[in-house]
Amino acid sequence: MGKHRDRSQWFADLRTANRYHEPTCQGFGCAARENPENSASSPVAISRSRNISHGHNHGIGAVHHFRVQGIRLMKLIIQIPCLNESETLAIALADLPHEVEGFDTVEWLIIDDGSTDNTAQVAKANGVHHVVRHPVNRGLAVGFMSGLDACLQLGADVIVNTDADNQYCGADIPKLTAPVLAHEADIVIGARPIDDTEHFSWIKKKLQRLGSWAVRVASKTDVADAPSGFRAMSREAALRLNVFNAYTYTLETIIQAGQSNLTIVSVPIRTNGDLRPSRLVKSISSYVKRSLVTILRVFVIYRPLALFFYVGSVFWLIGLAAGARFLYYYLDHSGEGHVQSVILASLCVTLGMLLYMMGLIGDLIATNRKLMENINTRLKKISYERHDRE
Repeated sequence: MGKHRDRSQWFADLRTANRYHEPTCQGFGCAARENPENSASSPVAISRSRNISHGHNHGIGAVHHFRVQGIRLMKLIIQIPCLNESETLAIALADLPHEVEGFDTVEWLIIDDGSTDNTAQVAKANGVHHVVRHPVNRGLAVGFMSGLDACLQLGADVIVNTDADNQYCGADIPKLTAPVLAHEADIVIGARPIDDTEHFSWIKKKLQRLGSWAVRVASKTDVADAPSGFRAMSREAALRLNVFNAYTYTLETIIQAGQSNLTIVSVPIRTNGDLRPSRLVKSISSYVKRSLVTILRVFVIYRPLALFFYVGSVFWLIGLAAGARFLYYYLDHSGEGHVQSVILASLCVTLGMLLYMMGLIGDLIATNRKLMENINTRLKKISYERHDRE
C-alpha cells in the first residue's frame, strides 16, 4: 500500500497532462483530443496505445495505459450495466468517487444494453469516460461480460461493478478494492444487510439466502451475499471469468471463480433507498422459478458428479427397498403376487445407473471445460498484451 501512496504525488501532474490528452468515447470509436501547442511542453510524459477496433461492437476505442516517470500507474474502472436508466443514472454517477486510495486514475464506464431512452447521453453529460453500446438488448450477463472485456482493453488493473439504480453506496468502493490491492483477494463481494432492507419482501430475503447457500456449496467458498452485484475484481480474475447464463452473472461468476481457485471474500456494505422496482424481479413467481432454474443449472454445469450421484442414490435406495419388499413376501408367502415391487425395483435401479453414468459424463465435460477456460484465458492475455505493445 505504501507504494501506491507514494504515487499520489503524481496526481496533480496527471490531471495537468489529461487536459491535453482527454479521451472521449462516442458511437463505435474513441478519439483523444490533444492540444498541439501545449502537449510537447506537458510536464508528464504519457504513453498511450493507438486506437483499436473492438471485435464485438462494444463501442470502445483506445487502450489507455498511463505511465509517469517510467512507472505504470494503477487504474480503477467502475462499470455500470444499463438498460433505460436515464432517470436514475445521474443519481448513481453522482454517488461514485473520482479518487480511490491506491489508484492513480479512476474512470467510469457504462454498458448501454440496447436502451431506447437517452441513457448514453445522460452518461456523457455526467462525466462518464467510456460508453459501451449494444445495438439491441442482450441481457444483464452479456452486458456484464462486455463491460469486463472493455475494461481489460482499457488497461484496468481493478474493476468494480455496480448498478445504475443507486442501490449500493458508492462511498464503500474503497472497502471493495482494498483487499484486492493488498493481494488478499481476487474478487471482493459487497454483502448487503438483507434482513434490514425494507423493500425486500420476506420471500425474496429467503430466496437470497437460499441462492447464497447453493453458491457456497457449489463454489466451496464462504460468500455471504451471492446475488450482490456490487463487487471488485483483479485483472487476473476478470480474465478468467466466463458467463453462459443470459439472465444474471452474479451466481455463476462466483462458482466459476471458486472452481478456478480464485480467492473470494465478502465485506459488509451499505445500501441506498429504492429508486425503482427491480428489473430482474418482475414477480415473485418469476423470480422463484428463475432462481431455482439458475441454481439447478449451476449444479449441473459445475458439480455434475455430486448432483447426479445424490439423485441416483435416491432412486437406488427406492429400488433396493422395493426389491427387499418383494423378497420378503416371496420367501414368506411362497412368491405369490407383489410383481409390482419387482417392476418398481428394476425401474429405479436402472434410473439410478443412468444418473450415475450422466454424472460421470458430466464430470468429464466439466474437466474439459476447465481446460478450455485455461486456453481462453491465455488467449485473452496474449491479445491484451499485444494491444498494450501496439
